[in-house]
Amino acid sequence: MIKIIDVQAAAAQAANEAITAKAAGSFGVGGLMLDAQGNVLKSTPNHTVRDGLVFDPTAHGERQLVDWYFAEKAKGRVLPPPHEITIVTSLDPCVMCTGAILAAGFNVVVAAPDTRAGINYDLSAQFPALPPALREQAARSFAYPAVLGSSQYAREASGAPVLPFFIRKTISEPTQALCSLVFEATEEKIQQVLNTDLPQDALRDIAALAPGAEVVRALKSLYPQALSYRCTPHRPDAGLAPYLRAAMAQDREQGGRGDAVALLDGFGNLLLCVPGRAQLSPVCTPFMECTRQYAQLRYQLMLGRDAAAQYEIRRYLPHPKEGTFVFALAPDDSAQSFMNLGAYGSTMEGALPANNPFQFQYVLPPQEDAALTALCKRLPPFYRKTVRVRPVPVADSALAAALLA
Repeated sequence: MIKIIDVQAAAAQAANEAITAKAAGSFGVGGLMLDAQGNVLKSTPNHTVRDGLVFDPTAHGERQLVDWYFAEKAKGRVLPPPHEITIVTSLDPCVMCTGAILAAGFNVVVAAPDTRAGINYDLSAQFPALPPALREQAARSFAYPAVLGSSQYAREASGAPVLPFFIRKTISEPTQALCSLVFEATEEKIQQVLNTDLPQDALRDIAALAPGAEVVRALKSLYPQALSYRCTPHRPDAGLAPYLRAAMAQDREQGGRGDAVALLDGFGNLLLCVPGRAQLSPVCTPFMECTRQYAQLRYQLMLGRDAAAQYEIRRYLPHPKEGTFVFALAPDDSAQSFMNLGAYGSTMEGALPANNPFQFQYVLPPQEDAALTALCKRLPPFYRKTVRVRPVPVADSALAAALLA
């Protein structure tokens, strides 16, 4: 097992993973996980894009490391407790990855800043985007080591102290510059891949296809109740309640709080209704499962197909921004909910269509709407200015009544 007890060496390894991600055609970000002796438990690049296609909008390096840790624990592997684990990342964690890290309880060492989507976007290490309790946790666990020098990449140390097992606690200017430049070289290109979908007038209603059509069979193999409910586009009603209730019950059985997330397409068809898997990992929330399942369904159908075949699949299974995510429970102040807001931003990866500004809806509000609105207004610029994350309650009060019955 490789051992790293030098912050510079750890940041260089994260940079290598970022270069691997860039070479594979994904966002140029990478990270690694160390135990309290500096042993490298796992390292990984970003896997958002594979083979030129969207693979998983949540497959950022940090989120993958969190999932890996809990998956290994579930297999019976003996691993240190989370507070003894440190994730070293080439780029300041986004909202999704920050929520995942805080939910898990890990420490973080950050190489390069991200002033658009990073949790420390204002470089203050005060984390104003986070709810107060999570802000305090981040201040204790997110470290921004000093970068010594006189260039634009130099900085003083901020945030939490670097853990004692690191003998040298600074990052070199060339390493931080490399981490920044690798990401910058990929950001715009990969965002274009994530938003390469068809105009609304090219989309077709999947419910009009024969039951034996490939996309229908693939969708129903993932969720057998797919296409058994339909509503006015973007206006879920009480007819969705039985599907949400079933998933909510399954979520409770699997260690969750009784949440569920449904995905409706732009024609109002139910595509997925998903519980979480909290018993496996605190980051396997219903939304994380839903957005990953849909992305990977599209990926598997399009992989290896020519442009014409991919075009046909996109007509019937378009970017989810054309439809509606319906949460049974509104986001709250938890780390998981903060992660969900970030993962939603990573799923949209751009502005919402003009005809669908309320793509993110919820049925039952655990907290006051004003508090949720204030939370969204504090998010880093990418989420509040570009995506404009704005969860809203469903318009049909009968749906909420049906869930409460």
